[in-house]
Amino acid sequence: MSAEDGAPVSPAELRKRVRAAEALQAKTRELAAADVLAKREAAKKAAQAKETADREAREAVAAALRLFDDPSLVSSLLSIPVEELEKDAKPVTAARAKEVIEALRARAERPRTRRRRVPRPEAPSQPSVAASASAPAGTPDNVPVHAL
Repeated sequence: MSAEDGAPVSPAELRKRVRAAEALQAKTRELAAADVLAKREAAKKAAQAKETADREAREAVAAALRLFDDPSLVSSLLSIPVEELEKDAKPVTAARAKEVIEALRARAERPRTRRRRVPRPEAPSQPSVAASASAPAGTPDNVPVHAL
């Protein structure tokens, strides 16, 4: 029996439908509340990350201006107006700028690790008779000795 058939709906069926609609509405509200909490937390983390990035950018500007001693040179290198660079560097203390400079110097003094590429031996497209004859006993003919 359904209302679409034109037949009357029993009170038990009506109560069942009302409970289902209420359960769906409650679940929707729970999901909405959870979504709000998740989005607010993500926004909070993003704002903190932005604040950190902005602070680090201001510190980098202050360090660059101190290292170059010529704001116009830094401005031309970075294509940023001198006024904007000076405005960004102003809130950074001299002590903090010196700390950033020291960290940059320490990083510059660190030896760079280089990965050396091991040249791959040129493998012939087909195994030669000489290669299979020189292979030690017990090794397959087409596998290089150093790969074992």
